[in-house]
Amino acid sequence: MRILYINHYAGSPRHGMEYRPYYLAREWVRAGHVVQIIGSSQSHIRSKQPQLAGRGRLEETIDDILYTWFETPPYIGNGIGRVRNMGSFVSRLFRESKWISASFRPDVVIASSTYPMDVWPAHRIAKLAGAKLVFEIHDLWPLTPMELGGKSRWHPFIMLMQAAEDYAYRHADAVVSMLPKVRGYVESRGMAPNKLHIVPNGIDPSEWFAGSSALHAAAAEVLSTLHERGYPLIGYAGTHGISNSLETFLSAAKLMREEKVAFVLVGDGPDKARLQKWVSEEQMANICFIDPILKAQIPALLRHFDVAGISWRRQSLYRFGIAPNKLMDYMMAARPVLHAVEAGNDPVSEAGCGLTIPPEDPPAMADGIRALLSLNKDEREAMGQRGKEFVLNNLTYPILAKKFLAACN
Repeated sequence: MRILYINHYAGSPRHGMEYRPYYLAREWVRAGHVVQIIGSSQSHIRSKQPQLAGRGRLEETIDDILYTWFETPPYIGNGIGRVRNMGSFVSRLFRESKWISASFRPDVVIASSTYPMDVWPAHRIAKLAGAKLVFEIHDLWPLTPMELGGKSRWHPFIMLMQAAEDYAYRHADAVVSMLPKVRGYVESRGMAPNKLHIVPNGIDPSEWFAGSSALHAAAAEVLSTLHERGYPLIGYAGTHGISNSLETFLSAAKLMREEKVAFVLVGDGPDKARLQKWVSEEQMANICFIDPILKAQIPALLRHFDVAGISWRRQSLYRFGIAPNKLMDYMMAARPVLHAVEAGNDPVSEAGCGLTIPPEDPPAMADGIRALLSLNKDEREAMGQRGKEFVLNNLTYPILAKKFLAACN
């Protein structure tokens, strides 16, 4: 089968996030299929952008996956620059649709960007090639900017996205969602019930079993010193942003400042400086910030945590479900997880690998930490192992790639 995967923000080990298209494509290639990924030259989530040098288009092969990058204008933040970037990518797909369909000759075309407008050129490419069209849901747009950003349903950009989303549900041969609880919503927008397939995010098991990189010396020294002093480590690894509700994490630390426990936050993000300032002003000696580490070092980092914490805001959008990568990393590391969430699904409860508490509730988080630390080592290890087994049985990319491919047949 020849699979065309259109994802504006597609990444790779060479470029950084977003990794899902790469992991799925790599499994399909290993199974004997031919895969081409088409992405934008500019993405706010990549650590390194493809270097087109004004050529307009760059083609390269990464791990036997064909990548085509279309040149689009750079942007910062979520303003008009990002909208212009989206428009540039979508229009380029339209202009190149005949070339794409004739040169690659896909059997399946997947429209997979977070925003839904790429479904229009994807459908055109599919029609020209006589291919099946698959629409992949990341977040529900335009519902996300409406509920999170307060955008009016009558805003021109929202109306454009709504038209694209409705078009996708009507015209796609199959719809794949990372979120598990979307059926009622997508059927209300015109999707036939038989089209929906749930394929969540996952992990690459080889990154855990092939031997991860050692944690860099500075971070390893800090964590080892805390352990030597007898401090259990409550850890968070990921983006320091508003959606991660790290105020809850730090407020719980404040409530426990007289107890022998240390809180460790690893990573970077737009809220990090503000959080560090608050910790300094409050003179919180039990909180430690560590700079971002390489993805390959994540397994080594997580082995230092006695409890892995993840907190969410109380947000109505989570009624459709969650699929966070960091949670799967915690579970693969066999760490007991403290999960502060109110959502349509809860992998921690499903796996029995930790404790779930209400979101935005520092006293509940402090009590949850105490409850997990009160368990003996064997009980915490058994809890962590249940999480690891759950991921290995359900959420590895070799498994997920087969489920996705079933939707394409």
